[in-house]
Amino acid sequence: MLFAIHALDRAGALPTRLANYDAHKAFLSDTSRFGVKIVMSGPLVSDDGQTMIGSLFLIEAPGRSEVEAFNHADPFAEAGIWEKVTITGFLRRQG
Repeated sequence: MLFAIHALDRAGALPTRLANYDAHKAFLSDTSRFGVKIVMSGPLVSDDGQTMIGSLFLIEAPGRSEVEAFNHADPFAEAGIWEKVTITGFLRRQG
């Protein structure tokens, strides 16, 4: 099953995001211990097209519990960067 993770940063989180960016990227390099696969991911940006304001993931996983465990273990989550995280099932129709 596919899941979308939509995570919006808290106000003023950009310096903390940048300080944890390498740890976040290393974490994403091997998701096998959670039983999930990243189909697509990247930062959400403001209307200027550059300033990072959150994260978006499309995850393939057996169920929601695996996605939640993966998300909670992310260094960005542990650093308190995200103010709001929504995890939603997704049905692929195109692409």
